[in-house]
Amino acid sequence: MNKFVARGAASLGAFGLMVMPALAQDAEAVPVSPEVAYIFNTLLFLIGGFLVMWMAAGFAMLEAGLVRSKNVSMQCLKNISLYSIAGLMYWITGYNLMYSGVDGGFIGSFGPYAFDAVGGDALDTGYSTASDWFFQMVFVATAASIVSGTVAERIKLWPFLLFVVVLTGFIYPIAGSWQWGGGWLAEMGFSDFAGSTLVHSVGGWAALTGAIILGARKGKYAADGSVHPLPGSSMPLATLGTFILWLGWFGFNGASQLAMGSIGDVTDISRIFANTNLAAASGVVAAVILTQVMYKKVDVTMALNGALAGLVAITAEPLAPSVWQTVFIGAVGGAIVVFTVPLLDKLKIDDVVGAIPVHLFAGIWGTLIVPLSNDGASWGTQITGIVAYGVFTVVASAVVWFILKAAIGIRVSDEEEALGLDKVEVGVEAYPEFGTGSQRM
Repeated sequence: MNKFVARGAASLGAFGLMVMPALAQDAEAVPVSPEVAYIFNTLLFLIGGFLVMWMAAGFAMLEAGLVRSKNVSMQCLKNISLYSIAGLMYWITGYNLMYSGVDGGFIGSFGPYAFDAVGGDALDTGYSTASDWFFQMVFVATAASIVSGTVAERIKLWPFLLFVVVLTGFIYPIAGSWQWGGGWLAEMGFSDFAGSTLVHSVGGWAALTGAIILGARKGKYAADGSVHPLPGSSMPLATLGTFILWLGWFGFNGASQLAMGSIGDVTDISRIFANTNLAAASGVVAAVILTQVMYKKVDVTMALNGALAGLVAITAEPLAPSVWQTVFIGAVGGAIVVFTVPLLDKLKIDDVVGAIPVHLFAGIWGTLIVPLSNDGASWGTQITGIVAYGVFTVVASAVVWFILKAAIGIRVSDEEEALGLDKVEVGVEAYPEFGTGSQRM
């Protein structure tokens, strides 16, 4: 039984009550019918789903702001394409691989997903099955977006999109089946409430593998070991993208409660919202203070990624932590960004937008620290899950990247990289009046 069925049933069962306004002070709580619970649960999935879908816009704006002007159109094209590919692949086979027939194992079944019949219902599960699919689909698109930013400015369009096909249709759904689909890690008691590891670390491992195989951008690292900054095109765009992601995260974490048919559920969703916001705020403050202390200036990109790292860190368990635990978890997430960005540069791993520190390292941290607030989780099981997801994603991603590299090549030429991917891959420049060789009167 997957996590949606389990919590949906709980909403209709033990928690299927809602206190209605009473005419008298001593009026008793009125039970909610299965139909009403079904409607509220479905509404939660739909609202959460379109909030997470809005995160696709956040990733697009964040990446557009952090790449150079000559590559902005390419990032916009990649983001709308990967979201569309994710939607199709998750219908073609992804959902069933993740949820159908896993039964404590390692993989579900192949084949397309069947939606609700017109006018039908699914009262036995407690929500519309199409809303379930939609909510899960936008999560897989998030994992693909993480890869997009890391490998920006030097990867060819079509090899990237082919990698997205495999990631969203097979790698992510198989990995997700291990826990959310009721697979072997679920049987062990691995806990990842909304996906610090299942979504963010999986995307982060795939991005790290791609960045290593692809290599760094030309001019990023000198022979003497020095690092040459390659500033992004627009800090306002990057900031807008961060705020959009922050907003979307309320759907990401809040709707992962998976039920809204009782007062208890709604109360928990509210607590998740509050903890999510506190963790992001703590990540920002930690990054701002640390960059001021370490570099004597505050780096706005560190502040933006500090917010995202705090969000990723709290995603593994956004309900159980107290306020102070939440602040601690988010602040450590922000600190992780400040310390690991220069570490990647020392290793000459070129991560254009800082997605690896945010989604991989902060995702590991958030998953590891779950037992601090959740008595039902164990340190050993959490570590087992982290390692299992890392090994599987790295191996699977590396195989795909190497096949693409050997078959069609994954990197543009030095000349094409210098011209910018907007010109050589897209054909539409984001800022044509500022493009090289442009002579506008």
